Amino acid sequence: MKPTLIVAIVAFAATCLPVSLLAQKDKDIPAWGKVEKADLQMKACAFDKDAEAVVLLDVGELVFLNGDIELEKRVRIKILKEGGLEKADVKIPYYYYKSLQSIGKLSAQTYNLDASGNIVTTAVDKKSIFDKKINKRVAEITFSCPEVKPGSIIEYKYILRGADLVTWYFQSDIPVQLSRFRTDFPLEVELSNTPFCVLPYDHQKELKGNRDVQTVTMKEVPALRDEPFISNDEDYLQRVQTRLVAVTNPNNGQRIRNIWNWVQVVKLLMEDEDFGQQLKKEIPRTADLDAELKTIKDPYLRMKTIHHYVRKNMAWNEYTGIWAFDGVKSAWKEKKGTLGEINLILVNLLKDAGLAASPILVSTRDNGRVSTMLPDYNQFNKVLAQVKIGDKVYILDATDKNTPTHLYPRDLMYTEALVIEKIDTYEWGWTAIWDETMLKKKMVIMRADITDKDSLVGEAHVSSMGYDRLDRQSSLTDGKDKLLSRYFTDPHPNVRVDEFDIENQDSDSLPLVQKLKFAQPVTASGDYKFFTANLFTGLERNPFLAENRFSDVFFGINQNVTVIANFKIPEGYAFEELPKSIRMIMPDTSIEITRRVVAENNQLSVRINLDFKKPFYSTEEYDYFMQFYKQLFDMLNEQIVYRKKVAPLPKP
Repeated sequence: MKPTLIVAIVAFAATCLPVSLLAQKDKDIPAWGKVEKADLQMKACAFDKDAEAVVLLDVGELVFLNGDIELEKRVRIKILKEGGLEKADVKIPYYYYKSLQSIGKLSAQTYNLDASGNIVTTAVDKKSIFDKKINKRVAEITFSCPEVKPGSIIEYKYILRGADLVTWYFQSDIPVQLSRFRTDFPLEVELSNTPFCVLPYDHQKELKGNRDVQTVTMKEVPALRDEPFISNDEDYLQRVQTRLVAVTNPNNGQRIRNIWNWVQVVKLLMEDEDFGQQLKKEIPRTADLDAELKTIKDPYLRMKTIHHYVRKNMAWNEYTGIWAFDGVKSAWKEKKGTLGEINLILVNLLKDAGLAASPILVSTRDNGRVSTMLPDYNQFNKVLAQVKIGDKVYILDATDKNTPTHLYPRDLMYTEALVIEKIDTYEWGWTAIWDETMLKKKMVIMRADITDKDSLVGEAHVSSMGYDRLDRQSSLTDGKDKLLSRYFTDPHPNVRVDEFDIENQDSDSLPLVQKLKFAQPVTASGDYKFFTANLFTGLERNPFLAENRFSDVFFGINQNVTVIANFKIPEGYAFEELPKSIRMIMPDTSIEITRRVVAENNQLSVRINLDFKKPFYSTEEYDYFMQFYKQLFDMLNEQIVYRKKVAPLPKP
């Protein structure tokens, strides 16, 4: 993390602009330390009955003061249930590099009712407040509020000096009773406060002397719902984004617009000592890497060799970000470094091997979407290596120990990346991280007999390819039993697995084959017996049952599932009712399922092929998507019915 590009413009006017007014006071916000007994007696949130905690108030004021920007923030939270106790552990990150930011005037305390109904206040001991450096640039203030239990109220406040323009979030994972964000800047510094809200909000603008005061307020904001297949929670949070529009020099009236563009961003990065200058460093190849590369002429294999070598020999210190804090040479020598250092080393070695490699800036799914309309490198949380070989593009992360060279990192699929290259080569720019041929693919081959004791007994081979292999490989690192429980026994609690083996565990270019022998009781109702062919597919339960949805459905990848199953029922039994052979296609053709069912005597063959050819569905598409998904799961879980043959009546 480094300061954003607006800092230089604001600093330009620092000596020219007057001192801020005092922070604004609001009549509807209780004073620090003034707590109502009714709030302490509160048992539940009025507008979210299931909440484990509720933010009673979250107020912030961003003020331009004596040529500096300060954020004064105050938070008050009511703990309702045991699950809300974690809110008493507070972390406040800040950017301490070159003393650009600092945290001051920090106070925190807990409020409780004693046995007599009196309000008891317990302040946080200053000795229990810790200032910890996360990396070379970022630090974190941490503390825990004392005497916290269900019913308690915690409150803390602080001032972030050297603050930047911010995105203020009105919404969180617990409901918020009142959230207010105010900016108080001189007229010479023009700000734009843009709300990204679908819920009601109040936006007030006032001129007070020579100052522009803007206030955005939201009340009774529900907690962000936990919806399946959401790309990133923060993309959907109610928020307001503050941006600098322009600065006017009060001495000469010159107005300077904040007109940074991506060309300037790329140029700045290429010249930065912790980024672009690191690409010019000579990384000495080791003797063993040199020996390997001398025998390899194929460019793909050269790339794969270097990727595997860096991944194997460099340890990641868990620091994310795009910067090489201590330099690539130091990290290479120590065999340990930040994400930025390791992947810039990877780019260097790839270039040195004659490959067309470039660093690219990306934002992972949990970091949120990148706005291409907002030129700011702080949107990115990773730098990776991009390599072009012929018409193929590869994206490599040497800190990722599992993703094979031929696959894009899973948490970046269906996102955009910024290629960092010299401006005059025209190789820089935006690129889409997407390849429709990179699938999450599995094939289930199953053979089972139904015994006289109404048990389905058989064996199954599950072949996992592409991202399905990658997902399961991650579980496999915790042991074979972890993989077995997550993908086989947990989704099917009635299944007993007698044998379980894995093939191709060490070859990421081959399918991960999971072989098992299993038994499962057959459901019975009177003379009728039931079972389903939907076993071990990962599609046992429909995750899209809600009638309404606030977030887009984000799979991120295309998918394919194939089931080939053969069943045999005992002699003396006959199939009573069978699923029909059918083909069903979503209206936009993005999902297609084909089922073929063939029965002969006491043998049944079922073949199912399911294709997902779209990684993303908007909220506007959710209604017909949800309806189709219901039909899809009804089809997948349709029961196969059989019963004992009825003896023919004797002739009269």
